[in-house]
Amino acid sequence: MNFNALDLSILWPALVAGLLVTATHVPLGAQVLARGIVFIDLAIAQVAGCGVLLADHIGFEPEGFAVQAAALIAALGGAVLLTWTERVWPEVQEAVIGVVFVLAATGSVLLLASNVHGSEHLRDLLVGQILWVNARWLIWTAVIYAGILVLWFAARQRIGRIGFYVLFALAVTVSVQLVGVYLVFATLIVPPLATRRMVRGRLVASWGLGLAGYVAGLLLSTAADLPTGPTIVWSLIVLASAWYAASAPPRRFSAASGSVASRDRT
Repeated sequence: MNFNALDLSILWPALVAGLLVTATHVPLGAQVLARGIVFIDLAIAQVAGCGVLLADHIGFEPEGFAVQAAALIAALGGAVLLTWTERVWPEVQEAVIGVVFVLAATGSVLLLASNVHGSEHLRDLLVGQILWVNARWLIWTAVIYAGILVLWFAARQRIGRIGFYVLFALAVTVSVQLVGVYLVFATLIVPPLATRRMVRGRLVASWGLGLAGYVAGLLLSTAADLPTGPTIVWSLIVLASAWYAASAPPRRFSAASGSVASRDRT
């Protein structure tokens, strides 16, 4: 490893991006787990990405307003569809989410079929380019995420199912262009999953795990010259697994039953 290769001018915008995504996605991810619709983030992120590719295919500027609008409209359309299917077919909602995901994923491939740089665009959509995030875009991202967090913590009991899907779609639309589909999913699900046994301080612990995963992944990927997005995903999962194992309730051997039992059941 070469830690002399660390360049703070590149790392700090990436770290800020990770912090912003973690701050917004962790509480939304906990709600996703509570609703039992784990793969909704993958589906909506892929739909938003398909909107980006469609706008690019039409000929709009990659970082222009039209691309952002296309991504948001696509994500909101996916959110409205999934809101309707959750009400009409709640027993198969997870299957419907999977169908939406595979349609958006294959749609992205079709949109890029005639593009000579199609594989690069698809890779950027999935893996992201967090090391090359635009510092100016971070300001707008922070403003949007701040609005989402204020609405979520101040009014989440009143916004209902539709409000949740709309906020979720907005957050994912921004983050998928910032860090890619894989990191969006990992940030939403992994920290809340690792802390699911906690009664107090769960949100703070989840935020801490997310931030630690981004820091570790950025440092490791830079020092070892590894792809940044996948390295952060692995760092998040390794740290989350360690946390989950360390927070497991202590067990002791029960002579009466001849088995190992949790202390809280004895």
